[in-house]
Amino acid sequence: MATAKKTPQGTWRIQIEIRGVRESGTFDTKREADAWAARRATEIREQARGNAGSVKTLRDALRRYAEEVSPTKRGEAKELIRLKAFERQALPLGKLIGQLTTADLAAWRDSRLAVNARGSVLRDMTLLGSVLEVARREWQWIPANPMRDVKRPANPDHRERIITGPEIRRMLRALGHGRGRVASVSQAVAMCFLVALATGMRAGELCALQWPDVKGDHVRLHTSKTGQGRDVPLSAYARRLITRMKGWDAVSVFGLQSQTLDTLFRRARDRAGLAGFTFHDSRHTAATRMAQKLHVLDLCRVFGWKRTDQALTYYNTKASDLARRL
Repeated sequence: MATAKKTPQGTWRIQIEIRGVRESGTFDTKREADAWAARRATEIREQARGNAGSVKTLRDALRRYAEEVSPTKRGEAKELIRLKAFERQALPLGKLIGQLTTADLAAWRDSRLAVNARGSVLRDMTLLGSVLEVARREWQWIPANPMRDVKRPANPDHRERIITGPEIRRMLRALGHGRGRVASVSQAVAMCFLVALATGMRAGELCALQWPDVKGDHVRLHTSKTGQGRDVPLSAYARRLITRMKGWDAVSVFGLQSQTLDTLFRRARDRAGLAGFTFHDSRHTAATRMAQKLHVLDLCRVFGWKRTDQALTYYNTKASDLARRL
């Protein structure tokens, strides 16, 4: 049995070696060091036998995923917030992961649906399912993923919100938009909003846009929500908007972080006395406008859609408009 030794700093250090696995730790008290050594020895032995699920809890899985997997993702910050939120929900966090059942997860799903929208619950189910799948495949903590048999709620209805001309004008006034040089962060948000309406680019894509990515009649996106880059064509109007941003930031076109963009956009919307739309609805608005001019295949290329039916998510022209065109 390993023996804890007191360090010159007054802490206690202990080292264990089990089945060729060597680990050590430093603790404030000898009791903590001995307890850790006994617990880790049991965990290592059980994991070597293929029984890690008999010593690891769901909480252990969530925290290891946050430490090892989330940092490899572009959306790390938001994912860490959601993983932390799991610890405040009706999940059996202290239950051994090997004993976690589909019924446990179904009960959690139902408790979430009672107070949250389907879209939010679906995203959380996907994340938790990913945690359990990594625990199954890579860590070998469980033989099967219990989330696979949990029925998922129906997908939420697609948003069909188009930002109208009067709403756009009121937003620009609230953001202090003018025709002169961009002189404030709010004005940079206004320009970003206008470029979004002209190109259909997402908030994250616009915030990541740097001056070397601007190629004259198009911009190059190196990555996007789908994980792949694409070229986005620029109309003459969009080119003029981007040109006006020169001098604002030496590296980034808009000099904005996604969180700042979202916060200032929402505040301006509230000041303007408006509601019912988000910055992302500019993408929906742009798609509806462009659909009047572009073939559906070209529309998919501009927006980065892999299937033509995705165009229907954003393209929502009115029957009266179609009638006039007929």
